[in-house]
Amino acid sequence: MQWRFLKGLVPTFLLASAFTLQGCSLARVDDNLPYGVLNNNDLQLVEDGLPTYLLMVDGLIENWPESESLLASGADLYGAYAGLFVKEPERARKLSIKALDYGFRAACARDGDYCDLRGLSVPEFEALLEDASKKDVPMLFTLGGAWAGYIQQNTSDWNAVAELGRVEAIMDRVVELDERYQYGQAHMYLGVLNSILPASLGGNPDKAQEHFEKAVTLSEGKNLLAPVLYAEKYARLVFDRELHDRLLNEVLEADPDVHGLTLQNTYAQQQATALLADADDYF
Repeated sequence: MQWRFLKGLVPTFLLASAFTLQGCSLARVDDNLPYGVLNNNDLQLVEDGLPTYLLMVDGLIENWPESESLLASGADLYGAYAGLFVKEPERARKLSIKALDYGFRAACARDGDYCDLRGLSVPEFEALLEDASKKDVPMLFTLGGAWAGYIQQNTSDWNAVAELGRVEAIMDRVVELDERYQYGQAHMYLGVLNSILPASLGGNPDKAQEHFEKAVTLSEGKNLLAPVLYAEKYARLVFDRELHDRLLNEVLEADPDVHGLTLQNTYAQQQATALLADADDYF
């Protein structure tokens, strides 16, 4: 019953993938606008303003329907907006479907072999990923994030949940090709995926810890979301209160103002405060 553990996981993934914008893919639309979002410390302002930008990206895609960069931007933004800000389940599902469609189209625009990912058998899918190179990492990271968001919004659909293994395979390949990409955030994905279940139910907490440690190390303390997820998904899973509180207190003591990460770090500090507030009840 793995799908029951997905709730609440993907919005933080989407924050990481969309607010970092895949190497600032929105910079391919405008060189300055993305940093107006990424370096903003007001989540409410971003929530209020994103719909306008979504419509603008839609319009650009209508004009350039095979633009990989525009399609990737659409996937990132629609996924983040659905996962973070939309409360109505049906609307969130609709937006997640659009995000994944853009993600699939971006992958197809980059390489025709990716145009029928759902039609590939598992061996064919794995072989396709094996042929990917480092230059494919941004596309793979965007695709994996959009696909994870789609699954999170469609947990009642067995066909959607069955695709979770493909998301993990994509992120594994990103790590193999360029583990430093976006401050090592593919490791963050894999840390959460491996901590969905306790070891007794088939999870792999030890592997999760390795990925979380790697994500923290690769970010050099700049990405505050990595230790927050480490505390929430691993430390709580194994009931390590000391690790949990240490990680979260370090996040609260850190300076969130990092170029390209300020908004994400602001969110991470809010999450850290909330996790510490209910720690006594949890542990």
